[in-house]
This record gives sequence, structure tokens and C-alpha cells, in this order.
Amino acid sequence: TEDEIMLFEREMKEFWIKLKSIYGPEQVNQTLALRDSCKESIKALSEKWSKKLKEGDLMIDKIHEYSNEILQQSQRVSEKQEHLTEIKSNLNQEEQQKKDLTDSIQELKEELMKKKEIISSKNQANKERVERLCKSKVLFEERLGLEIRRIHNEQLQFIFRHIDHKDPDKPYVFTLSINEQGDYEVTSCTPPLDCITEFQQKVRETNNFSAFVANIRKAFTALSYK
Repeated sequence: TEDEIMLFEREMKEFWIKLKSIYGPEQVNQTLALRDSCKESIKALSEKWSKKLKEGDLMIDKIHEYSNEILQQSQRVSEKQEHLTEIKSNLNQEEQQKKDLTDSIQELKEELMKKKEIISSKNQANKERVERLCKSKVLFEERLGLEIRRIHNEQLQFIFRHIDHKDPDKPYVFTLSINEQGDYEVTSCTPPLDCITEFQQKVRETNNFSAFVANIRKAFTALSYK
């Protein structure tokens, strides 16, 4: 407090007065010089340590700054590592998907090749069957008065004449094709016959084509007498 400071200053004055009365001026001056020297040393030492403390504070701040920077870099590295792990996982998934897709494509190719072979085999069989029918043309024309024409979509048109005794040139026609299953199929019949479906089913079962044509001619003949 102010009172204590005033008391301390008063005691210091009394101390110097007593000191001067005991010692001579020379000794007092030496003591004062020693005191001043101590003050200077203490001041210099204080300034030195103050500077050191400031440098220490700066060093601590730098260390904190470096520590924070290292921590941030570590976090960034960790994030990049996680990102790389995610990318690697995605690449592995894409590789697996690519492999699955390649396998599926290969399976589809193999299946397509099998289907092509089957279709090619059926087409070849159908062509051979049509060729056999065409080779029978002369026989049918001679014995049954039949004309056979090849028309669009690999169909055969069978034209009978000499059926109607009133009009021998009147045509009786049916058109035949071979469907995707390789079976005979009548696509048109003029005039229409109620029994054509039955004849078609029978030739599919027996594969006796001559009997099939003969039965249709008989049906046309029977129809001409109605």
C-alpha cells in the first residue's frame, strides 16, 4: 500500500543517514558504486533473460505451429489414404464387373453360335426337303396332273387341274411352307378344305408326303362333285 511504501522510503533514508554517520563519504561512495554496479549487472542479466524468455516463447509458438501443421498434414495423408483405399475398392469392383460382363458376353456368343448352328442345320434340312419336293415334280405332274411352283419365302404352290370334269382347266391350289420347327404347314388353300388341318397333322407324323398330296387331290376331287 502507499503507507507501506512511504514507511519503506523513510526507513531507507534513516538507514542512509546512519550509514553516512558511521562510515565516511569515501566508503559510502564505494558502496553506492557497488550498488550501481550490481544494479547494472542485474539489469543486464534481466534484459538477457527477458530476451531469452521471448525467444523461448517464439520457439514454443513455432513448435506449436509446426505441430499443428504436422497434424494437418497427417490428417490430409489419412484422408488421401482412405480415398486411395476407396478408389482401389472401386477398381476391384469394376474389374469383377468387367470379368462378369466378359463371361456373360462369352456365354452369349457361345449360345448364339449354337443357335446359328441349329438354324443353319434346320435351314439346310428345309432346303434339302424342298429340293426333294422339286425333284418329285415330274412324277406328280405325270400321274396327278399337278404343277408345282416355287414362290416367295421358300414356299411351294401346288396347282391341280383336270379335277372338275366340267372345267378341266380350273385350278385347285394349296400353298405349303416349312415352319421354324421344320414341320410342313399349309398357308393357303383354294378352294378351302375342312380336312386340310387333319392332312397337315398326319404328314407331320408320318412324313409321307406323296400320300399327303394324293389325299388333298382326292379331297379336291370330292369337293368338285358337290
